[in-house]
Amino acid sequence: MATIAEKRAEFRRLHESGCFVIPNPWDVGSARYLQSLGFKALATTSAGFAWARGVSDGAITRDMALAHYAELAAAVDVPLNADFEGGFADAPEDVAESVRLCVETGVAGLSIEDFSGDRANPLYPFDLAVARIKAARAAIDKAKDKTGGEVLLTGRTEGFIRGRPDLDETLRRLKAFAEAGADCLYAPGISTREQIAAVVQAVAPKAVNLLMGTPSELTVKDCADLGVRRISVGGSLARTAWGGFMRAARQIMEAGSFNGFAEGASGAELNKLFQAMSR
Repeated sequence: MATIAEKRAEFRRLHESGCFVIPNPWDVGSARYLQSLGFKALATTSAGFAWARGVSDGAITRDMALAHYAELAAAVDVPLNADFEGGFADAPEDVAESVRLCVETGVAGLSIEDFSGDRANPLYPFDLAVARIKAARAAIDKAKDKTGGEVLLTGRTEGFIRGRPDLDETLRRLKAFAEAGADCLYAPGISTREQIAAVVQAVAPKAVNLLMGTPSELTVKDCADLGVRRISVGGSLARTAWGGFMRAARQIMEAGSFNGFAEGASGAELNKLFQAMSR
């Protein structure tokens, strides 16, 4: 098993060049399966974890999230990035405390977003959003010599998925987050080649994470050609798993049919995989 410091160094190296996919597991089993396929790093999904706990996205507490990150980080041999939402705090000093606790879980990276939780005014005011990133950066810098290596910070602006799809404002925030110390920049919801290229150019040479959460004509190669460094899928793998489960369960309830099991994974294959990984 790689050490925390080794995982963090590898995660930072992955962001230096090229393009990699960082899929989002929601529990230990899905994380270990993704590792077995050869993915170089993984990221948590706040939505996928929430659904696994029977609550809606955004209803997870900080303590629940921290325990989840620690469990997943210890379960895999590759770097883990934490979808740390808004840091479970509003004020910069409280974000800093949350980040300190998150770093202690052993994650290799974490993201802080600017969603305020207020549907009427979904984004924190610009200056406050930047101050929150600065606070996260300071907390990471303070902790790096105590916890083994430096956690990679992703600054995330939520406008395109919170009803504020303003590209100019998105670019303004991402550039400010980069200047405030974010290592990687992320605007979930951008989808066109023009939007992606604009974000990459605005924050260069820093890395950009692109969310691919719905079917798209863009391939990994296309994203790499546009300058994207990291591709995540958010809750989409969890939604895909839930889709199969829900269809099969409904067939039993509504039609008395068990044919939905035809698309299920092989139990023997799963047992073989997890037996090998638990040795």
